[in-house]
Amino acid sequence: MSPKRGDRVGPPGWGTEWDVRFLNGEAAKGWEELCCQAPGNTLQAWQVMRHDPLPSGRNPRHHPMHDHLAEGKVKGRTLPRWQIEVTGAGRIWYLADEDRRTVWVEYAGPGHPKATDR
Repeated sequence: MSPKRGDRVGPPGWGTEWDVRFLNGEAAKGWEELCCQAPGNTLQAWQVMRHDPLPSGRNPRHHPMHDHLAEGKVKGRTLPRWQIEVTGAGRIWYLADEDRRTVWVEYAGPGHPKATDR
């Protein structure tokens, strides 16, 4: 998704920060919905993805996905999938590319992703 007039400008990565990018247009659209619904929590989630996307400690609101959702692909590479619970129902799913220090936001939205419905 190419930036266009009126889009937000994200700061560049610096030092130990990770680059945060959208994997698809739906994630970008859902991100905007989350920003409107829960701006403070969404900002905190963005900061976590920038500074500590692969935490070693336990956190029930930020954790790796399991089973068939544990991994995803970006440009042919298999990466671990993580989830941040932004609100009671709002979620962010991302794939963490440790080699490139890039977080790929795969899903963002005010409701549960459909992939969790089984």
